[in-house]
Amino acid sequence: MATTLVIGATGYLGRHIVAELQARGHHVRAITRDRYRAERPGPWDAPPLGGSTTELIVGEITDPVITDGIAEGTDHVISALGVTRQNADPWTVDNLANLAVLRSAIKHGATSFSYVNVIDGEQCPARITRAKTAFAQTLDLAPIVSQRINPTGYFSDMMEMFSAARRGVVPILRPAGRINPIHGADLASYIVDRAEAGENGTWDVGGPDVFTWAGLAEAAFTALGKKTRTVRIPPQIVPPVLRLAGVFNSRLADSAAFATWSMLHDCVGTPAGSRHLAEFYSQQAGR
Repeated sequence: MATTLVIGATGYLGRHIVAELQARGHHVRAITRDRYRAERPGPWDAPPLGGSTTELIVGEITDPVITDGIAEGTDHVISALGVTRQNADPWTVDNLANLAVLRSAIKHGATSFSYVNVIDGEQCPARITRAKTAFAQTLDLAPIVSQRINPTGYFSDMMEMFSAARRGVVPILRPAGRINPIHGADLASYIVDRAEAGENGTWDVGGPDVFTWAGLAEAAFTALGKKTRTVRIPPQIVPPVLRLAGVFNSRLADSAAFATWSMLHDCVGTPAGSRHLAEFYSQQAGR
């Protein structure tokens, strides 16, 4: 039985990765700040962590005492670690914490390190993507089999648009912009496939359906049984709004910078998986 360390295991994608590894017979090691939270289901049907083949370590991924030995006895490391909505510094988490785990993996002889980045992240000016790019560049040069998986966006990310549709109107920056978001379970299967294959590489991946942002809005309204109502936001107002937001909350402004950049650029990866966003929206609408 292979032992796989998963960091970022309590997030939307991380939970699906752990479930996929368990289904394939891996022993899983994961770190969490809160065991009770980890053992409960996550948002949007993300599975709980636990079971006889999962070893939960309670602590902070930024604690060097934990990260030094975290990869001891592991065969693979999969990192879905990254700052999302929590009030944390992207450089500390997305770069330095991942780097500490990479050092542990090399030190203890792990055979591969799979890293979930973002598609075209090196082109995005947000602090979070700069931190991710810095780590990805280090990983590419590390003496270990490295796999960089660049998803276009998760179904969970698309819930922001669904929530706006539920409120009655969806703001759109670039209606014709394209994206093919992917379900966490489908992405987890893709990631574990790469880890088990053990080959170096970089892969841009998305779900089976390519949408425009206008089409995404329509899918959300359709699932809710509402008439589609969108409002076009001129892209030129974004920079001054982000600067103003940064005065009051730099972390929120950086998240918004990443989100708006993604909306203004096509984010389309190689289609993978079998789950469809329209069905996911319909499931959420029925709750």
